[in-house]
Amino acid sequence: MRLGVLAGGGNAWRESLEKVRIAESLGYEMVGSGEAWGPSTVPWMTLLAEHTERMSVGTGILNIYSRSPAAIAQEFAMLEIVSGGRMVCGLGSSGHRVIEHFHGVPFEKPLRRLREYAEIINLLMRGDRLEYEGEIFRMGRGFRLDYERPRDHVPIYIAAITPKSIQQTGEIADGIFPIHWPKNRFHALRQSLSRASEATGRPADSVTIAPFTNVYVTDGTNDEAMWQAARQPLFHYINRMGDFYWNMLADNGFEAEVVGSRAAWGDRDRDGAMQAISDDMVREIEVIGPLQSVGEQLAERAASGAELQMVWMPGGSVAEAGAQLEALLRVG
Repeated sequence: MRLGVLAGGGNAWRESLEKVRIAESLGYEMVGSGEAWGPSTVPWMTLLAEHTERMSVGTGILNIYSRSPAAIAQEFAMLEIVSGGRMVCGLGSSGHRVIEHFHGVPFEKPLRRLREYAEIINLLMRGDRLEYEGEIFRMGRGFRLDYERPRDHVPIYIAAITPKSIQQTGEIADGIFPIHWPKNRFHALRQSLSRASEATGRPADSVTIAPFTNVYVTDGTNDEAMWQAARQPLFHYINRMGDFYWNMLADNGFEAEVVGSRAAWGDRDRDGAMQAISDDMVREIEVIGPLQSVGEQLAERAASGAELQMVWMPGGSVAEAGAQLEALLRVG
């Protein structure tokens, strides 16, 4: 069972660094952090790169509209130097609300844009001259990203959940960050990725499946609150995050829950929208239960095809987070 951890910075960044170092000492393989409309994640990546020694450090995710592909390559060139070659470039399209109403950029051709970003970043990171003719980007003056490379390839992980984006990820990426992906669908995801990889002449296992995984620990006194907390992100992604997510969940076996939740929320019945999300749906997508059971649940997901599970950093003190991080590794 392979685990990574998602850890933000913010005002408590010093404490977060301590927790990340504990995760690294326990064997967590990657630390990731993304950005939406809060602070930039790139300075935080620099701190993570400097204060870790072995684990990969990745963006989970950067959007492909607010920075040019060359700007992202420049940032990762410096991060590669600081980390000694341990970076993962996590990319995604984000959504039209953030892209158009926070960054002021038209949300156009997200799938094609992802492909061209991956191709241009790969080209620059390996030291080739930038001669590129795409549908969106055209560069022909032969600029080269000059720096002393620890390696000539930085793995690119893509946030993908739709059939077309999954297929493209299998063709061009090193990893995939699926979110709210049901555990009984990891095998099908692997098949889709492998078919796409092999169709482009790549090995079937070219893409690492690295799902974002929510963990909720119950202790007998907080069970109802934890179950409601586990429903909250599903409610949010079904009702307030555009069409992609609820369509994915409906296609993956939860049409009744999605229809019920969206109908209730259409009447602004929040309680009804939350309760339409069944216990079975929560168990299939989230990890929830007593602390002694969560490691076994993560192991079950790993056996079903979740190769590198990215769990959210536990809250509480550094000591409390460390104890929970250790508990997540226990099986049996």
